[in-house]
Amino acid sequence: QVQLVESGGGSVQPGGSLRLSCVVSESVYSINGMGWYRQAPGNGREFVALIPHGGRANYADSVKGRFTVSRDDAKNTVYLQMNSLKPEDTAVYYCYADIKPKIYYDYHGTWGQGTLVTVSS
Repeated sequence: QVQLVESGGGSVQPGGSLRLSCVVSESVYSINGMGWYRQAPGNGREFVALIPHGGRANYADSVKGRFTVSRDDAKNTVYLQMNSLKPEDTAVYYCYADIKPKIYYDYHGTWGQGTLVTVSS
C-alpha cells in the first residue's frame, strides 16, 4: 500500500510563507506527475501546481509568481513553497502523485490525507 505523507501545514499571517512537503512512503517503480491540489471551505478540490517527471511545473493562475513546486526524485518527495500568502489561500492542501507501484501495475493517482493551511491576521 503506497501512501503519501504530508507535512508543513499551519497558520500564518497574510504575506507569510510556508513550505509543504510530501513523501511517498515506500519504494515504487515510477512516479510521473507530482503536485498539489487544495479545497477551501465550501469549494471543490482545485488544481494548484503539478510538476511532471523531468518536466516544467504548471500552476493555477491564482498562485503563479507566489508558489513554487519542486521535486526530489531521489527522495520521492514533492514540495510546495508558498510565499506572499493571502487569506484566499486558506484551504486543505492535498498532495497528489501519479504512481506506477510495480512494473506490472498501471499508473494510478494517489492522494495524501491533506494538510490545513490557514492564512489570517
